[in-house]
Amino acid sequence: MSDSTLRIALSKGRIFDETLPLLAHAGITPLDDPGKSRKLILDTNLPQVKLVIIRASDVPTYVEYGAADLGVAGKDVLLEHGGEGLYEPLDLEIARCRLMVAGPVDERPIHGRLKIATKFVHSTRRYYASLGQQVEIIKLYGSMELAPLVGLSDRIVDLVESGNTLKANGLIPLETIMDISSRLVVNKASMKMKHQAIKALISKIGEAVSRKKKEP
Repeated sequence: MSDSTLRIALSKGRIFDETLPLLAHAGITPLDDPGKSRKLILDTNLPQVKLVIIRASDVPTYVEYGAADLGVAGKDVLLEHGGEGLYEPLDLEIARCRLMVAGPVDERPIHGRLKIATKFVHSTRRYYASLGQQVEIIKLYGSMELAPLVGLSDRIVDLVESGNTLKANGLIPLETIMDISSRLVVNKASMKMKHQAIKALISKIGEAVSRKKKEP
């Protein structure tokens, strides 16, 4: 790829689907369907723009190290990553959800230190530190709702969209840690080296976000 190529890191699923209309407003459409293609680097209608398809949790790393010039990542992922080496010029206001504490409907008496199961270790630690509360954090990578049901933890910290998964597993949301949405992030070196192209893209995507806000 030439030095003029812009690589945009995206993850499959909701973020990809909700980012496509924003990119379309900037005149960028993928030539391949990521749902059908096995390619990890997708060509677009603009030869100088490529879409790099990776895991959501890896987007900040790819952008930080310059393997991608820009990326779209949830604020939850950015907070866990730390955000070093990244600019965060736009809240895209897509893939909205909440980072929440949840626990069993019929919670058992808790003796000693509260046990929290989560994959959001840093955010959870910061939240309870802000409350002046020491907790034991158990890192899990999935099926968070199971942990309180089998006695692994007292509560969980996880992303909640509708709350249906919690309800189906006998859990209820207890506290909101923060509202989450996806952000556009930019590599700092790329911003300097490819300033004009990246600035124009940020402007176009920003227009699309503003237009979407005004929709009824």
